[in-house]
Amino acid sequence: MTMRISSGLLERLHGEAAAAPTLEICGLLLGNDAEILEAVAARNMSSRPEDSFEIDPQALFAVVRAERSGGPAWIGHYHSHPRGRAEPSARDREAAAGTPVKLWLILAGGSAELWRLGDDAEGRQICQRIALVA
Repeated sequence: MTMRISSGLLERLHGEAAAAPTLEICGLLLGNDAEILEAVAARNMSSRPEDSFEIDPQALFAVVRAERSGGPAWIGHYHSHPRGRAEPSARDREAAAGTPVKLWLILAGGSAELWRLGDDAEGRQICQRIALVA
């Protein structure tokens, strides 16, 4: 599977992460099965924003309302890892369990990786890297 994202949007997300180098930034991804069309920044509500994120529920509700009114579909989340790699951490995997959104874009060290989080046929959680084309 391959997902497209505009180079301008990807550059904007890297800029958000660079502007908060010691904190995890976060937001919501909007688009379709082939492309990330928009990214909506959200306040990180975590009590430990230096190493975890929790998307502001108001941002999530606004995206869901817009989708129900014909707006772009909510397809995933994005966040940064200020001191980690651009791959799901154990905390990310735990937070993803049972959520309806399966795509996670993670920014770290100037790179961005897209992941599909889900379950395999035996019900075990898996993380699959998705090719991201800007």
